[in-house]
Amino acid sequence: MSLRRPSVRAKVVTVVVAVTAIGLLGAGLLTHAIQSQQIMDDISEDFDQEMGELQRLAIDGVDPETGEDFHGAGRLMSVAMERNVPGTNEMFVSYLDGVHQQSNPPALSRVIADDPVVQEVVAGLTPQSDTTVQREIETEIGRVWFVVVPVTVPDRQEVGAYVMASALDQSLAAEYDVMRTYAIVCCVALVLLGFFAWLVVSRLLRPLRQLSATATRVTETDLSQRVPVATDDDLGELAGAFNTMLDRLSTAIETQRRFLDDAGHELRTPLTVLRGHLEVLDPDDPADVRETRDLLLDETSRMGQIVEELVLLAKAERSDFVTLAPVDLGRFTDDVHDKAGALGARRWVVDARADVEVAADAHRLTQAVLQLADNAVKFTGADDQVGIGTQVFDGPSGRTVRLWVRDTGPGVPPEEADRIFDRFARGSTTGGVPGSGLGLAIVRAIAQGHGGDVVVERSDGGGARFVMTWPVGGGSAGGAGSAGQHGGPADTRGATTAAEEAA
Repeated sequence: MSLRRPSVRAKVVTVVVAVTAIGLLGAGLLTHAIQSQQIMDDISEDFDQEMGELQRLAIDGVDPETGEDFHGAGRLMSVAMERNVPGTNEMFVSYLDGVHQQSNPPALSRVIADDPVVQEVVAGLTPQSDTTVQREIETEIGRVWFVVVPVTVPDRQEVGAYVMASALDQSLAAEYDVMRTYAIVCCVALVLLGFFAWLVVSRLLRPLRQLSATATRVTETDLSQRVPVATDDDLGELAGAFNTMLDRLSTAIETQRRFLDDAGHELRTPLTVLRGHLEVLDPDDPADVRETRDLLLDETSRMGQIVEELVLLAKAERSDFVTLAPVDLGRFTDDVHDKAGALGARRWVVDARADVEVAADAHRLTQAVLQLADNAVKFTGADDQVGIGTQVFDGPSGRTVRLWVRDTGPGVPPEEADRIFDRFARGSTTGGVPGSGLGLAIVRAIAQGHGGDVVVERSDGGGARFVMTWPVGGGSAGGAGSAGQHGGPADTRGATTAAEEAA
């Protein structure tokens, strides 16, 4: 059985506690070293002060009993010890010719007086010795630091030794107690830090847990799950980016599913027709072969057109379906008018043309206009009129482009005005006119790709007017609109009427 790997929360809390512990340990050790050195410096200063007092007493002092100079090292050390009050953990011992003379305080100083190391140092002194000796020894009360000061009197051969000592462990005991207290406090602080760090990190990592839970719930058939975005920090941005990714995946999968459904729905009939005719085909009858061949070619052509339209609709879901660029709307109107004239013998007119430059995808707009023009040709006769126009006007949401194609055909019933833009939707006035039902869906996709939409209206002269609108989006190079080649005003309804009268 494999061990569970530690979570991010556990790793973060461990790192925080470990770094804090290292910092507290470093601070404690540094403080302890500084304080211990300060205590050692204080002891050294006390020794220096005692040696200075002893030296001044030997040079300038007099024996309080005789009022004269000291005549022996023993008497000098005795007076010095009487006048010296030992501090906490301090000890003073005097020797004369290697023999212990006095101790202050008596009870504590015995550890120095009886120590063989001290006795060895004292025994090694001579009348010519003038250098102090410092040592550190281990005793029954712990470490002791002592200084042996040779004491001699001129014209006397006796050798005195004045020993000053300090119990280091006892002097440092208070510092050790402080460090133990510090260690206990640090341990408690680390426990509390770990607890609160666990709570804080848990709260900070909650978006990640929600993201993980959401990712677990997401399936190919259910992409509706989203991560709640409650913060505006890095984790909030991550949750937002994850939601955006799910939106893109949902759109892609929905597009794929719709494409497959549409393809299966629309291609099933022509495939059935192809198979049925191939099954009854008489290969020995040349006339039947030619007739079946023509029918199959017609069906495969229709299937190819359906596939192309389905692929185009699938691309409409992509962000690069429409590529905006500056478009001269007046020139564009003239170009699509010329191209539409090849679709059928109708009375083609330009209702209005806006001499402005707008942001649009000229290729996609041409597809949309020619699709609308082709529909107009299918539902009109040779004597009917088909008009194309463009206009830019100031609307509530800013400057807006309007592009329309109108005809004088049967029109679209009001109750079908929205439905006919759905995929595979056919109007009730088609009258058996062939078509896949995808053309107007493509037109709507192009309009929405420009940030606008398309609607169908009742034309003034009867028939239908399909109007695409979208924001200008770019700087205009001219006025809001100008009269068309037939002198109509910029308004679409007025322009249509003028064009019809001129026709």
